[in-house]
Amino acid sequence: MLGRTASSLFWMSRYQERALNVTRLLEVGYRGAIMSHMGQEHGTHWTFALTCAGCESGFQAKYDELALRNVTNYLIFSKDNPASVRNSLEHARNNARAVRTSITAELWEAINTTWIEFAEVNPQSITQEKLPDFMAWVIHREHLCRGAFLNTVLRDDGYCFSQMGNFVERADNTARILNTQYWVLLPDNDIIEDGSTDRFQWSAILRALSGRRSYRFAYSNGHLKAFNITEFLVLRKEMPRSLAHCYDWISDTAEDLEQFYGSSEPSLQLATDIAKELRQKQMREIYQEGLHEFLTDFIGKNNQFAQQLSEDYNFA
Repeated sequence: MLGRTASSLFWMSRYQERALNVTRLLEVGYRGAIMSHMGQEHGTHWTFALTCAGCESGFQAKYDELALRNVTNYLIFSKDNPASVRNSLEHARNNARAVRTSITAELWEAINTTWIEFAEVNPQSITQEKLPDFMAWVIHREHLCRGAFLNTVLRDDGYCFSQMGNFVERADNTARILNTQYWVLLPDNDIIEDGSTDRFQWSAILRALSGRRSYRFAYSNGHLKAFNITEFLVLRKEMPRSLAHCYDWISDTAEDLEQFYGSSEPSLQLATDIAKELRQKQMREIYQEGLHEFLTDFIGKNNQFAQQLSEDYNFA
């Protein structure tokens, strides 16, 4: 496969995943904004969404007020924000168009239609009352695109590169959300009063990663605890957005790619090493080493893997 084709498939999936992740963060911020949380400062929910999306400094450079309209415009519609949903959907569509003959008609139609319908939306028409339905539409369309990919694409090398793009982006999103909120996930915070700010932030983290309900299934009593939440999102492979789950998939996909080409590249070995480390880690060990340090190191390794993959397969 040509390097530019592999690159387009990789980034097509990364941008699709990014659009979904940013929309979920805005959804969590909106949910927090319309609910009363004792002891919270004004704008805490919007700061959570912007910080976790890596957009706080860019937002502050453009806007003076931390308000719903401004946050929505920046995270969803802004052409100036590289991580906005608009830019992600457009880049995903452009990458899909570049490899139009390498993907199925169903997948192309899902991605192309999503972009066309999104581009027709007037940002000024998305009022506070309409925002929940609009975010639900974006999330629904992204799930539709992902479903079209998983249910129609041939399991060849193109599928492998697309999968790696999806899970690299997902792992990065999970790690960054945890890292920006790591201080509320330290075990000492398990001894807190109900209704505290920490408890809201725990719930927000789980909701941002689509894990609120599945957490209750995974932990029988369903009580929110910092230790359990962190373990759930870092080491529990059955959680689809955990770091362990992402690299379990990436490692398996690396094996498939190795068999497909008959050679093992440095990036594939790196993926195997990261997955092995996560399998062998215990949560108490991570806390002893330092949660912030662990997450920062993971983000670096995840970026290193993506960079090495692009070098090994001549991404454009």
